[in-house]
Amino acid sequence: MAACLKSTYGVKMTDSAKTGADYVSISCATYSEYELAVLRRQKLRLVWHEDNVIHDRVILPLDLQTRNHEEFLIGRDETGATVTIRLDHIRKKQPA
Repeated sequence: MAACLKSTYGVKMTDSAKTGADYVSISCATYSEYELAVLRRQKLRLVWHEDNVIHDRVILPLDLQTRNHEEFLIGRDETGATVTIRLDHIRKKQPA
């Protein structure tokens, strides 16, 4: 069953039956916080895991994307490198 969830940009559609096998949807409130950080160009200190590695970096959020029913934050780190972070892998966020 699909659920309509409001976000800053309009409506966010989620369908638990169609998400990636291990993807866990994040709350609409958290998604909205990422949207605001993108709009305000607010740097965030993020802690996330990827391939058994824990990352702790300051990221400038540039965009949010959905691919294969998984949500990602696209950003730039302190070195200028582009990073793609799956939203359900983020364990901690705070303004930088």
